[in-house]
Amino acid sequence: MDKKTFIACGLLTFAVSMQAQTKAGGIDQQMMDKITAGSSSTANRALANAIKTNAIDDLARNFKKEGSFDTHFSVETTKQNIHNQKSSGRCWLFSGLNVLRSNFARNHKDTLRVELSHVYLSFHDQLEKANLMLQGVIDNANKPMDDPMVQFFFKSPIGDGGTFCGVADLVDKYGLVPMEVMPESYSAENTSRMASIISSKLREYGLELRKMVANKKPAAAIKARKTEMLGDIYHILTLALGEPVKTFEYAFKDKNGNSVGKPKTYTP
Repeated sequence: MDKKTFIACGLLTFAVSMQAQTKAGGIDQQMMDKITAGSSSTANRALANAIKTNAIDDLARNFKKEGSFDTHFSVETTKQNIHNQKSSGRCWLFSGLNVLRSNFARNHKDTLRVELSHVYLSFHDQLEKANLMLQGVIDNANKPMDDPMVQFFFKSPIGDGGTFCGVADLVDKYGLVPMEVMPESYSAENTSRMASIISSKLREYGLELRKMVANKKPAAAIKARKTEMLGDIYHILTLALGEPVKTFEYAFKDKNGNSVGKPKTYTP
């Protein structure tokens, strides 16, 4: 089939589909007349002229309310530095750590400040999600590839979104470290490329695990292979985000940034 014939067939198909829209459930002429009724009024023409030549948000502003917004709150938290998640989906993680930072400052009567590492928890979040995907593939390996659950794991193997419950679970399992101990990296702030690479790897691993289950491999062998796969994911995360610390030395600082006491050795 040459290019012209292909285009002609496409246009014919489109025309047929458009004609089908006049049947039950489609937009017929009577419905169109009702939809368009009143659209050409003088008021609508004036609005259209304004909207076509101005930003909609500017036109929607209520200038009567300008300057009347009350910023007073009955309960105020201690002021903290503002953090920027940049090009990542970690709003849930930043919000959760902001709550913990605020509670820490309040519990110490606003005399101590600490900046908590986002990337430390991001690292473990990605590792946990990788394991969740691989284990989900194993648990559903006897289902066909077009099964909704199987498609779910392969379509979106990993991501950096989450909820406050995720923050609580990660902190409970892995603890916290100061930002100075594990600062942000480029891939932490720009997660799309790292997520794409890890997702491709997880899909590859998922197909391998499905094959192992189909070939009746022992559960212990499948678990051992999954552990090896997670080791590879850990290595990728280490290169992109840095390796999480096991111990670190740290001296707390007051709200002016001055060290309080001598550094001590901590674990997360």
